[in-house]
Amino acid sequence: MTDLAIEARGLVRTFGKNYAVNGVDLEIPQGEIYGFLGPNGAGKSTTVRVLCTLLAPSAGSAIVAGHDVEKQPEEVRIRIGVALQEAALDGKQSGREILNLQARLFGLSPGDRVERVGRAIELADLGGAIDDWVQTYSGGMKRRLDLAAGLIHNPEVLFLDEPTTGLDPVSRARVWDEVRHLNKAYGVTVFLTTQYLEEADALANRVGIIDKGRIVQEGTPTELKRSVGSDVIVVELDNNLRQAADVASAISGVDDVTIGTRGITISTANGAGLVADVAVAFSRQDISPQSLTVRTPSLDDVFLRATGHRMSTETHQ
Repeated sequence: MTDLAIEARGLVRTFGKNYAVNGVDLEIPQGEIYGFLGPNGAGKSTTVRVLCTLLAPSAGSAIVAGHDVEKQPEEVRIRIGVALQEAALDGKQSGREILNLQARLFGLSPGDRVERVGRAIELADLGGAIDDWVQTYSGGMKRRLDLAAGLIHNPEVLFLDEPTTGLDPVSRARVWDEVRHLNKAYGVTVFLTTQYLEEADALANRVGIIDKGRIVQEGTPTELKRSVGSDVIVVELDNNLRQAADVASAISGVDDVTIGTRGITISTANGAGLVADVAVAFSRQDISPQSLTVRTPSLDDVFLRATGHRMSTETHQ
């Protein structure tokens, strides 16, 4: 009996000649919150759809909750919960009616239905609106109801595909709290895809960074950020990027330099002590950056180092 909730080997999904997923390997233990981080078009949602049996893999294999997604899709489906980017909710039903219908579809006994629907209502936290038509709900209310419906049958694994996209900060924070609660209180394994760096940092035990269909780096958020360095100096620059990188690399105390699309990032153990040396070295070479900023590393710095471009720039265009 494996202790892995999700295991993928060489997973591939193509559309014509295009590789949406190109050789993904995953090992996600039971009870983990795994953050799958990447910009739009990186392959996050396609990977989720394969793991949820909504798409067949073009090559490779995947085991979810102990069953093969291609050979035993029905066994996988009764063991997972899914909340995709767009909540598939009937606007002319109430929240309570949708939860009751979900419980019936999973074949729960009358006694279990009462208990599970009651728990789901508490989780959705909609108050008196639970008996209102869903078409009157806000985006955040729909997300919480969709999440509660996906948990009605006590799934072993919960797939959340960008669950907070388009939500206001307050609604996003509430979804985060609910994900943590589900994981801690019920031991649900959570596979969370997101394009929000702070979401992966706040929620995930481990993070996999995907770009162009491939996982380019994986580890805990802390491990990934430490791999960049203790500090980073972010240099915003429109041109002469290669020259600036060469100048920075020659400065004592610089550990690594990464060239991005809008400047360079310098990794160092002492950003505050080094930034003046960087400014002087640039001035001597007539390099005029728009700004020099010292800060601790972020997951965006990890993404830049792994891919050569920043995810935050693409995400918010």
